[in-house]
Amino acid sequence: MTDQGVRRTVTQVPAQACDAASDSAGEVAPCGPGEPSPGTAEGGISAPASAASDAPSQPVPGQGAPLLGTAGEPVPDGPGEPSPDEPEAAALASPPTVSPAARRRAERRAERVTAGAAELERRLADLLRGGLISAGQSGPALWEETAARMVDAQAPGLANRVRDLGALASAGVGADAPVRLLEECALLHLLAQAWLRRDRLPEPLAATVRSRVGLTASPEGPAIRDDWLVLAQYDTSDSRLITRRIWLHGTVSGRTALLLSYGAPGRAPDLTLPAGLAVDAELTPYPGAGQPRTALTERFGAPAPTTVRPPGTTTSGALARYGAALRDDPWRESVPVTLERVVPVPDGDGWQLADADEDQALPVGAAARSRPGLWRLVALSGGAPVRVFGECGPRGFTPLAAWPQGPGEAVPLC
Repeated sequence: MTDQGVRRTVTQVPAQACDAASDSAGEVAPCGPGEPSPGTAEGGISAPASAASDAPSQPVPGQGAPLLGTAGEPVPDGPGEPSPDEPEAAALASPPTVSPAARRRAERRAERVTAGAAELERRLADLLRGGLISAGQSGPALWEETAARMVDAQAPGLANRVRDLGALASAGVGADAPVRLLEECALLHLLAQAWLRRDRLPEPLAATVRSRVGLTASPEGPAIRDDWLVLAQYDTSDSRLITRRIWLHGTVSGRTALLLSYGAPGRAPDLTLPAGLAVDAELTPYPGAGQPRTALTERFGAPAPTTVRPPGTTTSGALARYGAALRDDPWRESVPVTLERVVPVPDGDGWQLADADEDQALPVGAAARSRPGLWRLVALSGGAPVRVFGECGPRGFTPLAAWPQGPGEAVPLC
């Protein structure tokens, strides 16, 4: 789970890729710092009775919700092919050159991911057949063994979600714990089915599923040059790596973009853009439905102070925006939102951001309530409305930056 108390996204951990040697041996070589190697699960707990001891080597058709392209389709590391409903663009664009060896590697990896997704479906079925109460009694070894099987299948995104599911099952605290466990099982089932039926999905959603499963992708144009306002920058970490997230807002394009940078444990990522500054830069988006992630292609100057502020919305508008994002990406854990005029007010043991212009409010996420940034927000407001940027998700709103009602610089809250 992330520090905001919501599900971790697969973009927090760089996807693994296989080299030619490990591919031919049926193994996966980690390409990111600290990425677990195959077979690292602890304990000797066997798979559920209905799970095969070895995942099938050929694609297994899924049975459930529709999903994306076949193993022989675009190479995971290459740009996506043109949409079939854009014949003119397809005719003008020259397709990327893919060597036969690279295509065979991509096909073999897709076959392994398909086998892993099919095995995961069997294990989820056994889990639900035995009841969710037994999930917390099985201990962490079974979850780690299942995650290791997904790593063997070269599906690190599935492995990360299995680990998160195991952590949630082991914690088992709170009145909503069974509901959250069932929700995570359903999302994991949906993702596995999405991969198994990926050839039935529209290409933007297909790209999202490839990313969520853990296949690498390259940014693809068109590049967007703009004066980008740095909204927030914060780091999250685990035992394998440090992930830095930088949220930007294009002052001309109106687009909200996300930059990701990674570092080994104990070493901060290289990219740094302090909140409140603006930078003239060119960004290239990654493929995927509603995907905010971009790559920093080129900078045309150093970050400089600015008086520009991002446009805001109401609390009800923030919820509507999150709902629309789930339509494009059901595994989305939060959306970036700027609230126009809200007042932080206590709410029992927690806090909420009350809308100054309508009778609604958003709860502040549990993780944010224990940070000093909340008290900076309360002090900045002093009971008056403020503009707040943050992430809105199913567990509440996480404030990341704020601006006073009158003139003033951005105040980082993370």
